[in-house]
Amino acid sequence: MVEAVAEELSALAAIFCGPRECEVLSRSETDGTVFRIHTKAQGLVDADIPLELVFHLPVNYPACLPGVSVNSAHLTRGQCVTVKEKLLQQAENLPPEPMVHELVLWVQQNLMHILSQPETGSGHEKSTFPNSTTMGDGLWITLLHLDHMRAKTKYIKTVERWASNLRLTGRLMFMGKIILILLQGDKNDIKEYLVLQKTSKVDVDSSGKKCKEKMISVLFETKVQAEHKRFLAFEVKEYSTLDELQKEFETAGLQRLFSELVLGLVK
Repeated sequence: MVEAVAEELSALAAIFCGPRECEVLSRSETDGTVFRIHTKAQGLVDADIPLELVFHLPVNYPACLPGVSVNSAHLTRGQCVTVKEKLLQQAENLPPEPMVHELVLWVQQNLMHILSQPETGSGHEKSTFPNSTTMGDGLWITLLHLDHMRAKTKYIKTVERWASNLRLTGRLMFMGKIILILLQGDKNDIKEYLVLQKTSKVDVDSSGKKCKEKMISVLFETKVQAEHKRFLAFEVKEYSTLDELQKEFETAGLQRLFSELVLGLVK
């Protein structure tokens, strides 16, 4: 997978070879690769709109989807979110192979069509334009604590699927017996996640029968602040020491949360 990412980045650098068109922002053996592409696409009035697309390729990409963020001084925040949602939908329809160039081409070809639609659709999708009634809450962050996971492999896959379907990013974190889920996204989507978590038979009991999650607690929830990191993807991570877990929280701008709540879980 590392070789596939390297080959893809090399190809992208050859395609987007202008000044600052393609820039690698970070590389990590644990967090994957983050890079930025500057491109343009036709808007509603024929003029080309500059787009800044930031892609996060997790370590298990392309077996899992990339994270995406969209920014443009010529679009509203709501329009950027809508473009991001459409890109992620398109990514879900592609086979598990390098897909960034295909996604860039797709948004170049479809931006005008995306912007012409007043809403992103139905179901889990929400209108993200300024006149939408769902815009008010903005981006939220929630920390959950699980007591245990008996059917760990299946449980993890279920959590990953829920996060992907609800456009939530963050971390599923394991450190010894501590299990934490850090979610970032729309407040209503986080609420829907909690409903799924509490009402679905996601684990098994001591006799091996499927059961609902009865021992989950919400440790913290708040609107994302300026000091908080914006997560680009949902990832599963295991930490061998408390220091490693603490560093994750510090990087996310959540040191106080770690000190006041997470340390209390250590026994």
